[in-house]
Amino acid sequence: MQHHHHDHHEPTASGEAEHAHHEHSTMGHMHHMADMKRRFIVSVIVTIPILLLSPTIQQWFGFSLAIPYREAVTFVLATFIYLYGGKPFLTMTVDEIRSKKPGMMTLISMAISVAYFYSATTLFIPGGKAFFWELATLIDIMLIGHYIEAKSVLGAADALEELVKMMPKTATRVKPDGSLEEVGVDRLERGDTILVRPGETIPADGRVIEGESMTDEAFLTGESKPVYKRPGSEVFMGSGNIDGALRVTITKSGEESYLSQVIALVKEAQQSRSKTQDLANRAAAWLFYAATATGAVTFAVWAAVASPMDAVLRSVTVLIIACPHALGLAVPLVVAISTSIAAKNGILIRNRQAFETLRQIDAICFDKTGTITEGRLAVSDLIALEEPKSVLQLAASIEINSEHIIAKAIVEHARKKGVELLKATEFTAFAGIGAKGVVDGRSVTVGGPQILLKEALVVPKELKPYESSESTKVWIAVDGRIVGLIELKDRIRPTSVEAIQRLKALGIETWMLTGDNEAVAKDVAKKTGVDRFEANLLPDEKLRIIKKIRAGGKRVAMVGDGVNDAPALLTADIGIAIGAGTDIAIESADIILTRSDLEGVVHAIRLSRATYRKMVQNLWWASGYNIVAIPLAAGVMAPWGLLIDPAVGAVLMSVSTVVVALNAQLLKRAGSL
Repeated sequence: MQHHHHDHHEPTASGEAEHAHHEHSTMGHMHHMADMKRRFIVSVIVTIPILLLSPTIQQWFGFSLAIPYREAVTFVLATFIYLYGGKPFLTMTVDEIRSKKPGMMTLISMAISVAYFYSATTLFIPGGKAFFWELATLIDIMLIGHYIEAKSVLGAADALEELVKMMPKTATRVKPDGSLEEVGVDRLERGDTILVRPGETIPADGRVIEGESMTDEAFLTGESKPVYKRPGSEVFMGSGNIDGALRVTITKSGEESYLSQVIALVKEAQQSRSKTQDLANRAAAWLFYAATATGAVTFAVWAAVASPMDAVLRSVTVLIIACPHALGLAVPLVVAISTSIAAKNGILIRNRQAFETLRQIDAICFDKTGTITEGRLAVSDLIALEEPKSVLQLAASIEINSEHIIAKAIVEHARKKGVELLKATEFTAFAGIGAKGVVDGRSVTVGGPQILLKEALVVPKELKPYESSESTKVWIAVDGRIVGLIELKDRIRPTSVEAIQRLKALGIETWMLTGDNEAVAKDVAKKTGVDRFEANLLPDEKLRIIKKIRAGGKRVAMVGDGVNDAPALLTADIGIAIGAGTDIAIESADIILTRSDLEGVVHAIRLSRATYRKMVQNLWWASGYNIVAIPLAAGVMAPWGLLIDPAVGAVLMSVSTVVVALNAQLLKRAGSL
């Protein structure tokens, strides 16, 4: 403990740096976006006189505007646009060439440079036709395309921003003498006591020591109902304290807090590359080489057939159209948007590759306790020889004095049934066996099987059949005579049944693997409708079954609670940890569901399928468009009078980028299933 205390400040410092770095990259995008916008506006303003002075435009619109030194003026304005508007592309090209990865920017820069320098030479060598206005409009369109791109990328990074915003900056610490001080959250240490007033954000993970309040933990679980907190309850950084003041002892440093872990995970997911993404990058590189080759061939052919002038015009159009802009965006945008939709739905993706594979799974295995069921006992049946309500009343009046988990379940059941509890006197508890006391003048004993021996109780013949049943039982005796028993079972989550039906509808085989006995497993399997189940399994036997299903050529996802199911989660193709709730540091899972219900699994599979569909659509749109447009630009259809102008080429290219960006945004609709 002491050791941990020492190096406490380092993690926080690195956390700050990490946070600063994140701010920086987002700031980078913000800055990039604002910069593109400014360059676009200025360039458009300068483009207007270039257009007005261009003979082609004057001819098209049938007006004339003659000024002295028209060509020189146009040249100066065009030079300004080339250097000012084209600067982002030219500087990024230098980076691309340095890293030996020629891509989008290199293509754009090649196109605008060829157009610019060729037009400049026409001023000194007669016979050519300058196309400064094409150059200017081309740069304008490229800038607006990039602005839209930067904007969409930012939109996708928003999920992180929202989480980071929830990180409180200051806290009120209670000093040993009881006075209060405001401190930066980074200065809080484990064991400090803090005061959280109503309406404030809880600044660290901790345990309530004084006060009662409702807190809003929607970001953590996706559950919108406020959660009641009282002394002993756990509270989490970033959740909102609604109506009461709480004093909290800090249990985790800032770096270890739930929220920091979520942020780190979302970041990791957005950076982790997937196969589809690499595919897009390879395609972009190929397009670059294809475009350069096509451009060269086009130039050679047109120079031979027509004039050098036409040759340049054609090859510039080819280069412009070939910018696989849309391709570069096709996947990253979808990835970023799906990551944020997932995070909003309580699905944290740690491994993109696994998330992509999720759409292809054939079988899914669930752990039973805590996954399909709630993992806590609840009263399932009361068998009474006297009036059931009074038997329950006597039992609960004794159990209210006990801290045992079974006792609590019985009391909860009695309250649900509206039974009024009475005061018990002479209460004695027998650890792990049961308890006795006097209620309403009658001596009442409540307990498990051992109580029968301890109190020498005889099971009446009506209750004999229950003696050997598998369920958890509590016997109730009044004045030395057994009057009934209560059976308890682990409750099936209401959402499990529906989720399993939906998984089966998606064509996925469902398996339940449990360490529980056959009878219990059979009962749960029947109620939930899982296809197959295996009972009495030790953790390593779960592995064996998963290996067996995989050996049959199936892709398997395992859903478990991450703590005792770690080996099984690692063996499956995809490990999904459920109800991680507060402990996110589950190394073995690829996907973590913060809510403890199986609906999240269905959501995740659907989102995975929708995400993949969008990626494929985008890749087809982006490359299909180039496959058609490049030959047209090269003038394949010229004999039939079909030619594309550089400016039209630029418009087409930007349109394809915008389509891809919008298509990615549509995922949000699919994601809010």
